[in-house]
Amino acid sequence: MTPDSLSRPVPLTALTPRMAGVIERMARAGHPPLHQLTPAQAKAAYEKGAAVLEVPKPELARVEDLRIPVRDGAALPARLYAPSAEALPVLLYLHGGGFTVGSVATHDILCRVLARDAGIAVVSLDYRLAPEHRFPTAVNDAWDALRHLAGEGGAALGLDGARLAVGGDSAGGTLSAVCAILARDAAVPLALQLLIYPGTAARQNTDSHRRFAQGPVLTEALVTWFFAQYIDDAQRDDWRFAPLNADDVEGVAPAWIGLAECDPLVDEGVQYADKLRSAGVPVELEIYRGVVHEFVKMGRAVPEAQAAHAHMAAALRTALNP
Repeated sequence: MTPDSLSRPVPLTALTPRMAGVIERMARAGHPPLHQLTPAQAKAAYEKGAAVLEVPKPELARVEDLRIPVRDGAALPARLYAPSAEALPVLLYLHGGGFTVGSVATHDILCRVLARDAGIAVVSLDYRLAPEHRFPTAVNDAWDALRHLAGEGGAALGLDGARLAVGGDSAGGTLSAVCAILARDAAVPLALQLLIYPGTAARQNTDSHRRFAQGPVLTEALVTWFFAQYIDDAQRDDWRFAPLNADDVEGVAPAWIGLAECDPLVDEGVQYADKLRSAGVPVELEIYRGVVHEFVKMGRAVPEAQAAHAHMAAALRTALNP
């Protein structure tokens, strides 16, 4: 098989029928790809389409907008979700979007589902985005928020910061993996790292990046564009961008890792699971067959999304309620 054949568009027959139907509808809609827009236009386009395929929005007993202080004096927007007013364990959620798009609003329904189904509080963070805020601002924002929730910040919100997890999808999964290493080094107790199709590699050169270079949904052109907004090429070997480059992951929090089979990031997700397991870290790995990157936000159309929601909620319940 030649490199050219590896980068041809994935046939829809590789996808589940429902996933293929979603991709066909996306193609018919004719929206320009995000990498052909300005960063501001891409942010707006992603916001507009974020909830189209989501499950119905759960109502919760407690939903509050708040601010979380970080090291440079900024106070970042965040949103707290909880099914009750009790002192619940808490998940810090870090949204995906290539470090360039996405927000609390784009991941509102997913966070509501996790709070309801896991019986926990979820705090979703609007960490600062590229290109206005380049690497390592997002890392610092995520870590500062996690430390805040582990300390007096969690207590002030009526949460049990001693029972703490971190999680996110795509770029948010990368940030979560990094936070788990930082938490280990700072002796911040962390019950779980929830990594949904995380980016973990410094370079996009795996077989899955070649197989799915033309997508669907996440393409080589889009990945390249996201990273150009976020990070200088000379910084890409930094483990805070590429957790696979971390010298040592022994003793980090147990991991739940959920991957999409038809996703450029699937191989590096498996590699990171292997790295953790080799260091003695408990890992639960789920690979959802016939679906693409971003599928967990397609629960209205793709049954695998609802399965992933249930698996994530079960992992969070088990880790945070020992």
